[in-house]
Amino acid sequence: MTSLRQWVSGLRPRLVAAFAVITIVGAVAASGSMYLSARTTILVGVQDPGMEQLNDQVKAFLPVLEVPPTPTMLGTLAGRLKTNAVVVYQNQRYGSGPAIQELPDALRTQVASSDNNQFQRVVDSSGYAVVFLGIPVLQRNPDGKVEHTGIEVYARVPLTAQQTAIDELATRAWQTAALALPLAVALALLAARQVLRPVRALNTAARQLGHGKLDVRLEPKGSDELSELVSTFNTTASELERTVGELRAMEADARRFVADVSHELRTPLAAMNAVTDVLDEDAAHLPPDTAVAARLVSEETKRLTRLVQDLVEISRFDAGRAELLADEWDLATAIRDTLQARGWRSDTDLVLDLPEGITAWVDRRRLDLIVANLVGNALRHGRPPVEIALRGDEREVRIEVTDHGPGIEESMLPHVFDRFTKADSSRARSEGSGLGLAIAQENAKLHGGVIVPSNTGTGARFVLRLPRRHG
Repeated sequence: MTSLRQWVSGLRPRLVAAFAVITIVGAVAASGSMYLSARTTILVGVQDPGMEQLNDQVKAFLPVLEVPPTPTMLGTLAGRLKTNAVVVYQNQRYGSGPAIQELPDALRTQVASSDNNQFQRVVDSSGYAVVFLGIPVLQRNPDGKVEHTGIEVYARVPLTAQQTAIDELATRAWQTAALALPLAVALALLAARQVLRPVRALNTAARQLGHGKLDVRLEPKGSDELSELVSTFNTTASELERTVGELRAMEADARRFVADVSHELRTPLAAMNAVTDVLDEDAAHLPPDTAVAARLVSEETKRLTRLVQDLVEISRFDAGRAELLADEWDLATAIRDTLQARGWRSDTDLVLDLPEGITAWVDRRRLDLIVANLVGNALRHGRPPVEIALRGDEREVRIEVTDHGPGIEESMLPHVFDRFTKADSSRARSEGSGLGLAIAQENAKLHGGVIVPSNTGTGARFVLRLPRRHG
């Protein structure tokens, strides 16, 4: 149903409909105009000669007409007229033409009150068209003034043959209009094809461009607006390819720089960590100021070591070198091992709901990093107790970490996995590197899963969703 609606609302049906409507309207208008013109010509060709003939017969009798006329004179006048004519005087009929009752009342009123010849076309009781002609008999008095004698002459002219011709003409006019419809559709399809072909090519090229094929180009044809549009598209694609190429090169350089710096720092940091371990052991025997400085150096060195380790891990993901070494593990056991390795015990700070027997194919080291990041963030930024729950079904497993702290600002929810994003943006320095959640999300994606953050109303909740078997 949706595809049908899209097709109906497409450009091709609209072009076809527009061409068809314009052609049909033009054909109907032309056919109607021709029909009316021919109809008028046919009727006038019957009406005018009949009126002239009747008028000549009346004029030929005027020299011998006496007013008021006698019945004999009126009968003589009627006898000189053609057979379908009648003379009416003082509501008396003379001649063999139509009866007085057949004459249209409107026509009689016009003839009686006018000095001009009149006619009226009507359809009789049999359904046939006829035209009634009416002539007032006028006479000039001794004063030179033309007066109505009271004598009226009417004639009835049948239009049966003419009506048949008019009906045939109307039928042909409608047939012509009907024949114009397929012609209009054919012309519309041809025009739509010429218009839509470059549009369709542009659509395909734009889709390929959106999918990353930046070298796609089209060949301009002609010199119309569509050709200009194709040229503009090619220019835009070339500029986009150049810009994206520069950005990719800059991004690759930046990643390479971070990776190189991180790897170069690992060796001196290893030496510094060895020295700070010695300083930590001897801090109790050092002068107070020297001991404080030694501990500060030790903490900052450890923090820098964690940052470098996170940068190295991020660089592996960016370079596509992160590998998943998955095996089937009991997740409850894996989570408990992670907590115990960091000294987090199930007491007042942690509430565990880890049913046994829920297994999944995971990389144990990467799962450890994910759980450690989620629980560590909950302990640092939330309030106890931190609830850790394990759930699973046939398709996936879920590890839920919920704290009872202030939660996450709604404006921050879409950005919690961005790199170097921290819970408290007002603090420039904090214990974390701002990369922990980003690394956790990358590890989840490597498993084919995802981490979903949300607010519960009484704290924050992070749900790790992993498939039972990846791939």
